[in-house]
Amino acid sequence: MKKLNTLITIMSVSMFIFTAESFAQMGMKWRGSGGWGMGSAYGKMYNPQTVETLSGEVVSVDKITPMKGMNYGVHLTVKTDKETISVHLGPGWFMENQDMKIEPKDRIDVKGSRITFQEKPALIAAEVTKGDETLKLRDENGFPVWSGWRRR
Repeated sequence: MKKLNTLITIMSVSMFIFTAESFAQMGMKWRGSGGWGMGSAYGKMYNPQTVETLSGEVVSVDKITPMKGMNYGVHLTVKTDKETISVHLGPGWFMENQDMKIEPKDRIDVKGSRITFQEKPALIAAEVTKGDETLKLRDENGFPVWSGWRRR
């Protein structure tokens, strides 16, 4: 009986150790900014060499999920003197918690990186100015302000 109790105890402890180890190896799958961060495939599209400033009127404000697996974000369609262009601002949770609200018919200036997205020109915004308000979204290297708390 004593051998049986010892065997059951050893098996129980072993199962506990191996189960805990397997969970530890999985690690915490922190998605952070939902794919909108600098290290993501989408974030890597930002190129400081293609930064420009556009002025125009907001035609629409929409939700967008740029790539599979990303959380939704806020997207503008802006009509300038030369074109109508898609402007990607940032993750929805971040944009919805800003004081500056952007609506159709607003006149804005947008500074950002010009990219080709889904075979069309687009801008990943770094800064949006509306009247005397400026909303900073990314630094000069394209690093998102919503990821700033994780930066060292």
